[in-house]
Amino acid sequence: MQFRQLVYFVAVAETRHFTRAAARTHVAQPSLSKQIRALEHELGAELFTRVRGNIALTPAGERLLPIARRILADVDVAHLEVAELVGLRSGRVRIGATPSLSASLLAEVLRSFQARYAGIRLLVDENGSRDLVRALLRGDLDLALIVVPPQGVGAALTTEPLLREDLVLAGTPPVAGATVPIEALRGVRLVMFRDGYDLRESTLTACHEAGFEPEFAIEGGEMDAVLRFVEVGLGPAIVPSMVLVGRPGLTATPLTPPGLSRTIALAHRSDAALTHAARAFREELRAFLTPDRLPAGVERIGEHGV
Repeated sequence: MQFRQLVYFVAVAETRHFTRAAARTHVAQPSLSKQIRALEHELGAELFTRVRGNIALTPAGERLLPIARRILADVDVAHLEVAELVGLRSGRVRIGATPSLSASLLAEVLRSFQARYAGIRLLVDENGSRDLVRALLRGDLDLALIVVPPQGVGAALTTEPLLREDLVLAGTPPVAGATVPIEALRGVRLVMFRDGYDLRESTLTACHEAGFEPEFAIEGGEMDAVLRFVEVGLGPAIVPSMVLVGRPGLTATPLTPPGLSRTIALAHRSDAALTHAARAFREELRAFLTPDRLPAGVERIGEHGV
């Protein structure tokens, strides 16, 4: 099995087209097809079905694809590591973060990191925690700031818990009282996130445990849209504390204890060593998380996590 065969295989799998895959990998289409056939012969299984121009992965191809992606990602990391070791002042860090963390915590850390390491290229993937976990496992990301679910993320990823953040009720005008119990949201028409958001699941679970089905004024938004919907008066929403910093038009009302909170962690693949650039970013993030920089409702978990 040759490295270039895996490159060609992944290109065909992602484009579902031999000609487009050849153009993407800068090789003649007959040569690409020949290498794919050689790979299939070596593995003893067809990787693609080819019916009337439609290309699809066979079960063997489906099994090989995530492995091939990880191999290619590891080779890419090896190139970066060697480049850094021979003294090049360059590199790359691929960072994932949820929309709420991208808009609050990550932006400030990126600014601080870039000022210190101007030659390192930063690539950001903003997505939900579950999608970020999948991207880490594929080798598409070096690090990701994720919300850790109660069941954890499995041994394939190493997670370093960083912050515990309260969820609050965002509204305008202010919600009466120092705190508001979940039960008080019975019959209140909420602004709700789209499917796939951890915040949606947390809110629904809390309401169900309190014995009622929540009502929605509007649902399906991303973070920025949800906050704007609340600002114009469509209804309140349960959101993380940090996203309300710098939004004077919104008021945060804490939920009555025990309330709701989430754990934010930095995650990376357990079986892949971090590059120098990724380790530098991790240290920058750790150093940034001092108490004076954290807003109300957010607390650091240990000095270097637990």
